[in-house]
Amino acid sequence: MLPLTSPCFALCAFLFFFSPTVSAENPYRFFTWNVSYGNIYPLGLRQQGILINGQFPGPDIHCVTNDNLIINVFNSLDEPFLISWNGIQQRRNSYEDGVYGTTCPIPPGKNFTYILQVKDQIGSFYYFPSLAFHKAAGGFGGIRILSRPRIPVPFPDPDGDYTVLIGDWYKSNHTTLKAHLDRGKKLPFPNGILINGRGNDTSFSVEQGKTYRLRISNVGLEHSLNFRIQGHKMKLVEVEGTHTLQTTYSSLDVHVGQSYSVLVTADQPAQDYYIVVSTRFTYRVLSTTGILHYSNSAGPVKGPPPGGPTIQIDWSLNQARSIRTNLTASGPRPNPQGSYHYGLINTTKTIILASSAGQVNRKQRYAVNSVSFNPADTPLKLADFFKIGGVFRVGSISDRPTGGGIYLDTSVMGADYRSFVEIVFQNNENIVQSWHIDGYSFFVVGMDGGQWTQSSRNQYNLRDAIARCTIQVYPFSWTAIYVALDNVGMWNVRSEFWARQYLGQQFYLRVYTPSTSLRDEFPIPKNALLCGRASGRHTRPL
Repeated sequence: MLPLTSPCFALCAFLFFFSPTVSAENPYRFFTWNVSYGNIYPLGLRQQGILINGQFPGPDIHCVTNDNLIINVFNSLDEPFLISWNGIQQRRNSYEDGVYGTTCPIPPGKNFTYILQVKDQIGSFYYFPSLAFHKAAGGFGGIRILSRPRIPVPFPDPDGDYTVLIGDWYKSNHTTLKAHLDRGKKLPFPNGILINGRGNDTSFSVEQGKTYRLRISNVGLEHSLNFRIQGHKMKLVEVEGTHTLQTTYSSLDVHVGQSYSVLVTADQPAQDYYIVVSTRFTYRVLSTTGILHYSNSAGPVKGPPPGGPTIQIDWSLNQARSIRTNLTASGPRPNPQGSYHYGLINTTKTIILASSAGQVNRKQRYAVNSVSFNPADTPLKLADFFKIGGVFRVGSISDRPTGGGIYLDTSVMGADYRSFVEIVFQNNENIVQSWHIDGYSFFVVGMDGGQWTQSSRNQYNLRDAIARCTIQVYPFSWTAIYVALDNVGMWNVRSEFWARQYLGQQFYLRVYTPSTSLRDEFPIPKNALLCGRASGRHTRPL
C-alpha cells in the first residue's frame, strides 16, 4: 500500500477526484497562481493593477497539443474573480470556460483549480479576467500551444519566440470605469496603447540574420490596432490555431481579441528599429513604440517611426480577405471528420446576428437581435445541469434580427449537437466590431459591405477560408462564418469590445444533445464551485 505522503499517492488521489475531465495518457502541467492587486505604472502614472504571481502582464502558459493544464488560482482580491481562456476550446467541458454563464466566481480569499485540456489545438491565444471590468486592470497573459514533436510544422523552428500583448489602456482605475458604465455612460477615449504592459519602453532583442516568431494578441478593451516594425517585413504563419498561407505584410491589423503569429528576420543593418502600434478607425490616432534591438547594434533608432494606415476600411478588408488556411500543413483536427472540406457540407441553419446600441431606462445598453444580456443569479450551465427552473429560457433570443427596440433578458439560443450552421454578423453601425465564440473555431467564409442577402453566398470562399475564433465586422458591413457545432455545452458569444460585452452585447449558445455519454460531454467537475440557486447541491458522488 502506498504511504499517504508519497508523490504517487498524491497524483493517484488527484486523478481519482478530478477525472474524467482530463486524459491520463497525456502529460500534465501544473500551475499555481496568486491573483492580487499591486501598483503598476503602464503610462507613467501609478495605478492599481491586477497581478498574477506579482507580474503584469501575467506569466505565459507554454504547453503542447493535448496537454492537461492544472491551474490552481488563489483569489487575493477583495472581490470575486474569474479567468477565461480566449480560444481554448474546452472540448466537452464548458464548465471550465471561466465566464459567468458557466463557472461560479472564485470568492475573495478562496481558490479554484481549473482543469483544462488543450485538446486537438495548436497556436497562439491568451487568457484574461472575465468578470466585472477587471480586464481594464490587467490579469491577462499569453498562451502558446506547440505542435507535438512528430507533427511537422510548415516553417523552420524560429531562433526565438516572443509573446506580444498589445491593447488600448486607460489611466483611470478599473473600478472607476466600471462605475461609469454602471451609471449608464459610454467609455471615454483611452489614454494610450501598451505593448506587454508598457507605454513606450518595451524592447525585444534579436541577433542579426536570425528569424523570430512574434505571437501578437490584442488584449485591449475596444480598439483595432495596427502593428508594424521599421524596415522589416512580417511573414504571417498562424492565426488562432490555424497555419496560414505564408503571406508577407509590412503592417498588420489586429482587431480586439485576435491573435496572430508572424516570423520576422533580423536582416537589416545592425542598429535599433521602431516597433509601432497605433489605433485604427479612430478620430484621433493613438500610438506607442517599442524597440527591436539588434544584439550587435551600432546605435539607437534613426528617423521617425514608420507611419501606418489610419481610417482606411478597404485596406483592412483586403488584408483580411488575403488571410487563408495553408491546406498543405499538418495539425490536430477535431471531429467531425470532413469539416475541413467545409465547402461541401450543407448547412442546416442560418443564424443572423445584428448588433445595436441604445438606451434602456435612460442608461446605455448594447444588444444582439434587440436583446441586451442580463446576467442571471446562477451560472446558466449549472442551472441547466441541476434543472433549476426560472434562470433562463432557451429561445429567449431570436436567430434573426427582430427590428424592435432593445430590451433586457438572459438570452440563450438553442442549437443541435453536430449541426453545421451558417452565422452572419450584421453590423449596421459606423464602427468596426469584433466577435468571439467560445468553444469553437469557425471558417470565415465571407465579408463585405452592405446588408447580407442569400446572393452574398456567391462570393464565399469555400476552399481555404481561415479558421479562427474571433472575427471583425466592418462598419455597415457583414461577416459570414461556417461552424460545425461538435462541442456540447453552454458557450458565450460576445462582443470583444469590453464595454459592449459588459452592457449586454453577448448571449449564450446552448449546444445540446439528450445523450449523457462521456463521448459527448464530461460530467460536472467534482471541484466545481456552486453559487446562486445551485448553492448547497452536490456535484457528483465520490
